[in-house]
Amino acid sequence: MEQEEVTLEQKANNFLETEKIGKLMRRYSVPCIISLMVAALYNIVDQVFIANADYLGSYGNAANTVVFPLTVVALAIAVMLGDGCCAFVSISLGANQKEDAAGSIGSAIVLCVASSVVLTALYLIFMEPILTLFGGRVNAQTYACAKEYFFWIALGIPFYMFGQAMNPVIRSDGSPVFAMFATLAGAVTNLILDPLFIFPMQMGMRGAAIATVIGQLLTAALSLWYLFHMKAVRPGKLSFRLRRALVKRLLALGLTSFLSQISLVVSMAAVQNMCMKYGAMDEIFGQAAYAQIPLAVLGIVMKFFQVAISVAVGMAAGCIPIAGYNIGAKRNDRAKGLFTCLLVAEAAVGAVALLLVEFFPNRLIGIFGAGNESVYYAEFAVRCFRIYLCMMPLAMVNKGTFIYLQALGRAAESTALSLIREVVFGVLLPVVLPVFWGLNGLLYSFPAADVLTFAITLLVIRRTCRQLSAN
Repeated sequence: MEQEEVTLEQKANNFLETEKIGKLMRRYSVPCIISLMVAALYNIVDQVFIANADYLGSYGNAANTVVFPLTVVALAIAVMLGDGCCAFVSISLGANQKEDAAGSIGSAIVLCVASSVVLTALYLIFMEPILTLFGGRVNAQTYACAKEYFFWIALGIPFYMFGQAMNPVIRSDGSPVFAMFATLAGAVTNLILDPLFIFPMQMGMRGAAIATVIGQLLTAALSLWYLFHMKAVRPGKLSFRLRRALVKRLLALGLTSFLSQISLVVSMAAVQNMCMKYGAMDEIFGQAAYAQIPLAVLGIVMKFFQVAISVAVGMAAGCIPIAGYNIGAKRNDRAKGLFTCLLVAEAAVGAVALLLVEFFPNRLIGIFGAGNESVYYAEFAVRCFRIYLCMMPLAMVNKGTFIYLQALGRAAESTALSLIREVVFGVLLPVVLPVFWGLNGLLYSFPAADVLTFAITLLVIRRTCRQLSAN
């Protein structure tokens, strides 16, 4: 009977070994891309409406940039727990160990709630030094906006983290559409409430933050509802009792996701501090009336990059089950073919994004209220888009490679490459290059980091392809 079940399962998944690679990529990658783009747009919505409110403008945008890395810290913890739980649930269900699967979900929830409460408390207690660390004191008005925005965002951290942690768990239960719906519902709510709170109600940064938190609350509520209606696993009371061995395995499986996110925070902290330091030395941005502009513009450019990179990550993440199945089936030729298709697709997406930032920077910055700002705002934004993002194709290929290596079971290499990009090059270059070229040096640090990382990634790509061809 057991052999019969295995045979049926193999037949059910056989299409992963026989279907055309391009068709499989579309089938698996599109839902991932949509979910990630919705999450990316979630962060951009606040900034768009803030930028177009003439009483907030670039001050509010700069404040949003200051607070953004602090939400990534919360996301890093959430995805570590969620992705680790997702992997553990999949492994446990495959081994028919439903009790361990339920225990991992319960443990992830307990750890998520506890860590979110602690993080909220730390944010509220140490608000001023934290905001200062990420460039909040560029001028008085930006700092005031950042404090107001951060207070309400901090209160919503438990809802945000719960929704983000449960998203991969819901996918592991076989409901990727519901996971996408939960995220989309929160984003749409934020999109509706933001203009209402910011414009007719004139609630300013507080309104933008409250709209975001309400959206996060809705996503968390939908995720909580699903928890009581899971299909493959039904956690009981005993599932929420922490077991050391289980927690240790769960955290180990999610560590790569955590490091990937937290390394971005380290890089953003360096970039934002250098932006404030060398902006103050600039002839124009050294003036108090314009001091917030570099930080505000940099935040906008980073958000655009986040939307583009979400497509790259979605494509690569969608390839994980396809690659894993074919590696297990000893079809390394298909795994190599999939890798090649992925890299070509990543480069193509990067090329499209590059065309947008090089030829239409004025239209992009126009979305973020350039008409309400000084001429220096638009001029710096155009320069920032064209320089900072000029190596988008390489950035996409780098990111796709990092993720695909995980599918091949090479998590250590994936993590090492990610840390080299975000921590070594992502911190070193923004600190060193501005010494010689001021703000322009800071802008060139991003493409320089991508070029140097690609040189290393290319060696890994060649070795990986040779290994897949040899086996």
